[in-house]
Amino acid sequence: MNTTFSSLTVELLVGFMALLVLTKVLGKTQITQLTPFDFISALVLGELVGNAIYDKEIAVHYVLYAVALWGALIMTIEKITQKWKGSRSLLEGKPSIVIHSGKIIREELRKNNLDLNQLQNLLRNKDVFSFSEVEYAILESNGNLNVLKKSPFQAATQADLSKPSSSVTLPMTIISDGEWVDDNIFQTPYSKDWFINLFNKNALTVNHIIIAEWSEGAPLYIQLNRAPFIKYINVP
Repeated sequence: MNTTFSSLTVELLVGFMALLVLTKVLGKTQITQLTPFDFISALVLGELVGNAIYDKEIAVHYVLYAVALWGALIMTIEKITQKWKGSRSLLEGKPSIVIHSGKIIREELRKNNLDLNQLQNLLRNKDVFSFSEVEYAILESNGNLNVLKKSPFQAATQADLSKPSSSVTLPMTIISDGEWVDDNIFQTPYSKDWFINLFNKNALTVNHIIIAEWSEGAPLYIQLNRAPFIKYINVP
């Protein structure tokens, strides 16, 4: 059977309306709380509809059947997770605390296949440019990062508005995962040798440092892979 403009138009309209109805039935949470499984499901559903529309041997009712069956499977998963709490971590995933009391939890980063650069990117999306500002950071099952800042970095209150403004500088990560970030060191007024000497005075070695951040006018912020885990060093 040859595809005609009229038959293709009908199939496209039917597929479009079926997807529109399915989106309404599934609800807004499918969009706002898109998990990796939901994302893959949406891709598969689009592929099913696309193949059904352009396959000459597949009629319109097969398009409707594919959309209805896939939508029913997704809704079944939703009902299961709503009824049985124990299934949620398996079917939807669960949040991970990647920063706890200011400390980066390396094990949680590994479980979620997340490295420090990716974590920094997620933090910058939350207008956080330094690890020193973060008290807690939770990686949600949909990949979003929610951040609770330390008290001095939280949103200003009405009383804070009367305080004089001060200049803002971008924190520079000079060490990441135990390795020097040379490009960022050049952005500071100090050399690598100067920092090495500073670390030696404080009995620190680079391979023990997870993150070291320099900010103008502030102590050097350091996270270690051993106790005391978080350390501040005053710089001139």
